[in-house]
Amino acid sequence: MSVEKILGDWKKGKFKPVYWLEGEEEFYIDQLVNYAEHNILSDAEAGFNLTVFYGKDADWAAVINAARRYPMFSERQVVLLKEAQQMRDIDKLEAYIEKPMPSTIFVVAYKEKKVDGRSKLAKMLKEKAELYTTKKLYDNQLPDWTSELIRSKGYEISQKALLLLVDHIGNDLSRINNEIEKLLVNLAGRKAISEDDIERYVGVSKEYNVFELQDAFAKKDRVKAIRIIQYFESNPKAAPIQLILPSIYNFFSKAYMIFGQQARDEKGVAAAIGVNPFFVKDYLAAVRNYNYEGIENGLLLLHAYNLKSLGVGSTGVEDASLLKELVVKMMN
Repeated sequence: MSVEKILGDWKKGKFKPVYWLEGEEEFYIDQLVNYAEHNILSDAEAGFNLTVFYGKDADWAAVINAARRYPMFSERQVVLLKEAQQMRDIDKLEAYIEKPMPSTIFVVAYKEKKVDGRSKLAKMLKEKAELYTTKKLYDNQLPDWTSELIRSKGYEISQKALLLLVDHIGNDLSRINNEIEKLLVNLAGRKAISEDDIERYVGVSKEYNVFELQDAFAKKDRVKAIRIIQYFESNPKAAPIQLILPSIYNFFSKAYMIFGQQARDEKGVAAAIGVNPFFVKDYLAAVRNYNYEGIENGLLLLHAYNLKSLGVGSTGVEDASLLKELVVKMMN
């Protein structure tokens, strides 16, 4: 069952006695718990019929006793167990889950992991509860997810702005959502998010970023590459070397894949190597400018400099100096 289906049922007044929300992606769990806490009951009902526990401090017996109470002045009550992964003796909840109160909506947020599938509790959840398991999105899924989130709010975003936003934040859906909300507040009636908006309100330079550095590498534009590296040197938090090198390595790895593909048109190449069609021209430019041997050599250099950035075979060398050396060696 999806988040949308659960929320849709709740909005229609259709409830099950137990909801067990588990897994690595906290964004969806928080979304459901927040709705359960603030929207299932009216303000008047919540005063008597909303109980919230936190796993670290909760006693299993107290949780079960609360869940077994009858609601007051309402058809139902809501009992929330947040951060349940920190609760001692959580398996003792089996007794309640086996025979839950029909008038109680018991929502458990078990973050960061899943219940051991071999345990009795896991088997009980599959039989008696609404079990929802989340997992982290793959990095290549983030642009589409973010774009769809923005569309669902009635806005749109340019491709470059989208990738700047996702690359800057990384795989943190809650933070992506928060930054988008901040952006929308500042659009002043506009419906489109631009690169300028990302620069102004998120703090990512539209000229000095990893994507522009990739572009400089692809085109063998040494002057532009050095200029961007100098910016990073002056603004260390903008793009640490541990972010830059894997990103450039991934770029050239994708370009390397093109040599094994029959497709040479932009749409076909994008599909074959799994990249956004908007950026496929950069990969094709790298193929033209470096050829097979050049890209293969570049990948070896990137691997070597990644080790140096971690202190293997190089000590006391500034990150910017390593990057400048890499530019010279790759572009020569």
